[in-house]
Amino acid sequence: MSDDSKRSLSAPGLAHEALSKAPPAILMFWVVKICATTVGETGGDAFSMSLKLGYLVATLIFLTFFALTLAWQVASKRYHPLTYWLVVVATTTVGTTTSDFIDRTLHAGYVFSSAGLLALVIAVLGAWKLTTGKIAADRITTRKDEVFYWLTILVSNTLGTALGDFSSETVPDMMGKIASAPPGGWDAWGFELAAVVFAALIAIVAVLHLMKALPQALLFWAAYVLTRPLGATLGDTLTKPHAQGGLEFGRFLATGVIALAMVVLIALAPKLRKPADATAEQPGAQ
Repeated sequence: MSDDSKRSLSAPGLAHEALSKAPPAILMFWVVKICATTVGETGGDAFSMSLKLGYLVATLIFLTFFALTLAWQVASKRYHPLTYWLVVVATTTVGTTTSDFIDRTLHAGYVFSSAGLLALVIAVLGAWKLTTGKIAADRITTRKDEVFYWLTILVSNTLGTALGDFSSETVPDMMGKIASAPPGGWDAWGFELAAVVFAALIAIVAVLHLMKALPQALLFWAAYVLTRPLGATLGDTLTKPHAQGGLEFGRFLATGVIALAMVVLIALAPKLRKPADATAEQPGAQ
């Protein structure tokens, strides 16, 4: 156990305060997380596209928002749902505009950016393991854990955006080679097809979690990456034209609706308004 961990568990109340910096990774956590990624997708696009600020300017705006919310979160002595989920939304907006900037402005390509971001996620997790001796998931016990936690979330959401965009373009091409195209062609179903792929991968992760076949922290972060494209799909479904199977909501309207849904879901899930249990077995630490 590290010195930071010993200090966090040695005095009354300190363990609760440290662990209160993150909610438990229950089912509703993942539902709200997908909503947060949807807000990031539609909100990021609203600034970069609807307001025509461009990907670079929008990224700088959301990086500032991320820095402010993260400072608030780190300065807090215990878990506050509002602060926590604001930071999550900030990472998803930054992830959306950063990934778009890399792929569409720098023209790095989805394969290159996805591979690079995956390597970066692995590097961050490796550094976390080497620095603290473990990788945490929903129970964050030290300041070092908290810093690595949010850095991993930021990079994971950026990777998830790149993977979603990559899949929405490549999966229709694959379907065109093995099945007859529906009216409008497979390209019109790109995001929906990608959602099916990622939903299947998430189901595999869930089975592995139940079987305890792999380290739980590894599965947690795998799920964190894979749920990002699902949120993007929902965002595109809300904002796409009717001819493409969407609801044709404005990006700002969609962002507000999903943000409101997040508030309602958190209100309906008392466990999400409390920190992960300090006394429970910690399967998320590896």
